[in-house]
Amino acid sequence: MEILVLYYSRGGSVAQMGQLIARGIEEVDGVTARIRTVPGISPVCEAVEDDIPAQGAPYVSLEDLQQCQGLALGSPTRFGNMAAPLKHFIDTTSSLWLSGALSGKPAAVFTSTGTLHGGQESTLLSMMLPLLHHGMLLLGIPYSETDLSNTRSGGTPYGASHLAGSDNNHPISDEEKRLCIALGKRLATTASKLGHS
Repeated sequence: MEILVLYYSRGGSVAQMGQLIARGIEEVDGVTARIRTVPGISPVCEAVEDDIPAQGAPYVSLEDLQQCQGLALGSPTRFGNMAAPLKHFIDTTSSLWLSGALSGKPAAVFTSTGTLHGGQESTLLSMMLPLLHHGMLLLGIPYSETDLSNTRSGGTPYGASHLAGSDNNHPISDEEKRLCIALGKRLATTASKLGHS
């Protein structure tokens, strides 16, 4: 069973969170994480990214999304919304919507912001909307994860979050790390119980 961890990361924090979520996924027997990213986009329409990124995770394909048994979707905050490159990819998934390929599969979301009140929750909600249209089953973080009540940085019941600082200079806190791992583990456990193939 494989869970797709798909993200866009500019400063590296979202990519680090994706790795922690993948670690939580792989704590569940029989479940592996497939880590993917999306290319940046440009206001110049002729600009294209190379097919293979110079570093980091490979670019996602529609097949990655179709084949997964669950999805963790991550983005930095852009004015309280997901980043344009991730939204651009999601906008290409109409064929999967038409076929119902993602319907009934579990999903979770994660984000990183420059400021504590920089739109973490609204960004997480913005990523949930297309997943709901795809018929996915959304998972958050329950308050039984005590770090959710004690964190002084990121962490919401809507999904994992991180306070990166305006210069992206805050490392992921211990609480944020544990919440990322817990979210990944919850996603994998739920996918295992649902038994999608």
